[in-house]
Amino acid sequence: MLALEYAKYIRANMLNMFREKYYSYTEEQFVSELSNWFKKNVGYPLNLRNPITFNEKIQWLKLYDSTSEKGRLADKLCVRPWIAKKIGESYLIPLVGNKDGYASFDEINFSNLPSKFVLKTNHASGTNMIVKDKEKLNNKEARLKFKKWLKTNYAFKMGFELQYGMIPPRIICEKYMGESLNDYKFFCFSGEPEFVWVDVGRYTKHCRNTYDLNWNELPFVIDQFDRVEVEKPKNFLLMIELAKELSKGFSFVRVDFYEIDGRVFFGEMTFTSSSGRDLFYPSEYDKLCGDKIVLPSRKPLPLDEIKKVWNR
Repeated sequence: MLALEYAKYIRANMLNMFREKYYSYTEEQFVSELSNWFKKNVGYPLNLRNPITFNEKIQWLKLYDSTSEKGRLADKLCVRPWIAKKIGESYLIPLVGNKDGYASFDEINFSNLPSKFVLKTNHASGTNMIVKDKEKLNNKEARLKFKKWLKTNYAFKMGFELQYGMIPPRIICEKYMGESLNDYKFFCFSGEPEFVWVDVGRYTKHCRNTYDLNWNELPFVIDQFDRVEVEKPKNFLLMIELAKELSKGFSFVRVDFYEIDGRVFFGEMTFTSSSGRDLFYPSEYDKLCGDKIVLPSRKPLPLDEIKKVWNR
């Protein structure tokens, strides 16, 4: 396993060197490469001049509305005081260890951590490590994995989610909150939650349902997962109100929550859901959801801000 992680680390370094070119890209080059990426991943041509579908409008937002505020709120560390101020600190999953996070894996003092915890980076999605017994943690493998993640600028990894490039990368350590947590993801348009998808068994048998705000199952799904019967969470109405509060001022944001032991916990703010490659079944819901996004005024590409973070 260590050899495999080392090979992944070497490959990631090579890809990071390849992505250096993006720091000097023109807008036209970004549009051209994004259009090719979109066609390959979503299956139809991208129209940025007149975007209509949900996924097309997410591409537009990635290029022309990746603001420093979105970068701050996509940062799993910097978003915490904002959440505490907006809805209250009690909705935050507690941090363990250094509350300011760690610049490297070697800064972590594992003797000060409980036996179970979750390590993740603050500047990306999917860079998580669930530790159920720290005595069994392979430190060499974990060190390589986090070294790779911390050196990766996720603005340039998957379809130009530029807001992630404005986040100084760190490792955070959260309290372990349990296994197989249902993940409630609210799609919010101009401050109004419209529907929620629920991920069940994400690390075992991944299932997904979509519901309206009255907990009626909707006639479409996002990506093809098996469906499973899900009981309406006890705090569903509270989640809706919290999502409404957190999504104010944004043309689109996905606000994620968990319900654990009868309490609601904030997950994350996602401004570019799946990097704008959510596959709707039936496909007409791509257009219907796109109708709900009112595009804001166009802003310049945030390359200068990204360069400052990554010392380019």
